[in-house]
Amino acid sequence: MTAPAQPFYFPAPRAQKYCSQCSHPISMRIPPDDNRLRAVCEHCGAVHYQNPRNVVGVLPIWQNKVLLCRRAIEPRHGKWTLPAGFMELGETTAQGAMRETQEEAGAQIELGPLYTVIDVPYAEQVHFFYLAKVLSEDLFPGPESLEAAFFSLDDIPWNDLAFRTVTTTLEHYVRDAEKGLFPIHHYDIPIPFSDKAG
Repeated sequence: MTAPAQPFYFPAPRAQKYCSQCSHPISMRIPPDDNRLRAVCEHCGAVHYQNPRNVVGVLPIWQNKVLLCRRAIEPRHGKWTLPAGFMELGETTAQGAMRETQEEAGAQIELGPLYTVIDVPYAEQVHFFYLAKVLSEDLFPGPESLEAAFFSLDDIPWNDLAFRTVTTTLEHYVRDAEKGLFPIHHYDIPIPFSDKAG
């Protein structure tokens, strides 16, 4: 008898217990000519490197309003976010940001310059947000979004934003909009919120 199908699939944990090359148990050790602990297979010698994951997204603007999506998935179900997600293999950060905008908001955009680069070491991620001009007010949010909507800068739902990278990107934009200058911002968010607010 086969197990019932799962109602959804979820990302596997990054930590591995067994080698994907030979199926033997993995141990943590510093390989020769290296300087940090790695997941190593003592049987076949494979080193399973783990590197930061890139999150790519867009800060989309339509007639001085910001486009936000309300999340239909965890984490932060029901919270508002900029269209963004994990970069896929074989695409550039710009291509990934445009794809995520189409998937989550169904918005047609003209991509602008890179705006924020945010190191999030505790989450093992780097977030990239581009500025973008929305070309039409028509939105067709996908299954990862409960809805998509435009917000004036005075009406951004600050207390209901999903992630600090989204909050800080929007904070930069509000300040830069007052000056009419939008330089690139590179910074880090070194520690998580203790209350899990993101």
